Amino acid sequence: MTPESDPAGRTGSGDPGAGEADPSVVRHEEELLTRVLSQEAGSVRARKVVETERAWEDVARGVEHAEIERAEASGDDPGEIETLPDGSVSIPLFEEELVITKRLIVRERVIIRKQTVIAHERVETDLRRERVEIEADPQVQDRVDDAVPGSD
Repeated sequence: MTPESDPAGRTGSGDPGAGEADPSVVRHEEELLTRVLSQEAGSVRARKVVETERAWEDVARGVEHAEIERAEASGDDPGEIETLPDGSVSIPLFEEELVITKRLIVRERVIIRKQTVIAHERVETDLRRERVEIEADPQVQDRVDDAVPGSD
């Protein structure tokens, strides 16, 4: 004979008059099982912003100017200065030329790290627990032992 279950959790042959010696009731209860799911809560973005600022620097540079000084020729003057066809004398004047160079240099490195911080949160839900109540007729009450280990 194979045991069958009814919706109330009782087991037996299905025949209430079969007179089984040990009918039983199955008790259920719910447990709270929690798990942690990793989900994206947001993001961090890094972008470069180029700012332009005007830069200047005062630099001293040498510029030659011609000064004309009239002096009488001495007797030992070699006279090797070349005179141009129009009668003028050419003397080269020099000036310093400023050369500006810009170059890209690494000023700093930005490092972004992420870390996991454990935050404790309370979760709540309603759990159902089945309880088995034993009722017996008064004439057999003294023959019912309700002390079953693990039951409430």
